[in-house]
Amino acid sequence: MQALHGSLVALVTPMSPNGDVDYASLENLIEWHIANGTNGIVSVGTTGESSTLNPVEHLDVIDFTVKHVKKRIPVIAGTGANSTNEAIELTEESRKLGSDYALLVTPYYNKPNQRGLIAHYEAIADTVDIPQILYNVPSRTACDLIPSSVQLLSKHRNIVGIKEALDSKNRIKELVDISNQSNDDFLIYSGDDPTFMQSLTLGAHGVISVAANIIPKSISDICSMIKANNFIEAEELNLKNKELFRLLFIESNPIPAKWMLYKMGLIQNVIRLPLVELDETFYSDVMSEIKQLGLL
Repeated sequence: MQALHGSLVALVTPMSPNGDVDYASLENLIEWHIANGTNGIVSVGTTGESSTLNPVEHLDVIDFTVKHVKKRIPVIAGTGANSTNEAIELTEESRKLGSDYALLVTPYYNKPNQRGLIAHYEAIADTVDIPQILYNVPSRTACDLIPSSVQLLSKHRNIVGIKEALDSKNRIKELVDISNQSNDDFLIYSGDDPTFMQSLTLGAHGVISVAANIIPKSISDICSMIKANNFIEAEELNLKNKELFRLLFIESNPIPAKWMLYKMGLIQNVIRLPLVELDETFYSDVMSEIKQLGLL
């Protein structure tokens, strides 16, 4: 199993004007990320528009990503679903395709309680033999996987970490305590770009980042600086990205990220309904920031 620390990009899924996946742009993005120090690629996570890709497309994108990465860095397949059976199927098929890990967002809309969340994740981990990362993002799913449930799930041999997107210093501390009790066999990843550096200084092992789509080298460098205890340099670099972090969430993710990548010449300006391209009222602020960061 390849190590999974540092900057892991929650990669967008580029698309052509006819709505199909743009595999030429996807290949270019993969190479760009590897060249810029990204430590792992999340393929078809929520930022990759997993909710609007059909099952065949979903697995085709994972297959393409695995084949083009060629084990240079880990590939984490997004296989979460609000149906446990669907999540099992996606996770098993991703395992067969050669994914290194699976990332499983909590079921959305149906709002399971903690017993339901535990049963959901245990069913997947019991059925599919691949390292699995829990993903908690209450702002998008309307349910919260709490630390006591995480601690119980962390004992399963196939559940190896959690992406925590809740903006809470105390939550990260609780999760790091769980990791410490496991002798670091259970890994903690920040899922919140504005606070990821704080999470790493508290003991998290990496970040699964939207911002890394736009500034992969910067996010990777910050992770490396923190690992080397160069906190002042890391903070200086992180502060330069503060406005970008804000702009990436002025509309629903991945709308701003895809528009920025389009302006950077890396993908075409296509996103699937019901999401639509960035509202023109934000164009000026976004263009000003990506110019300020030297991305054009």
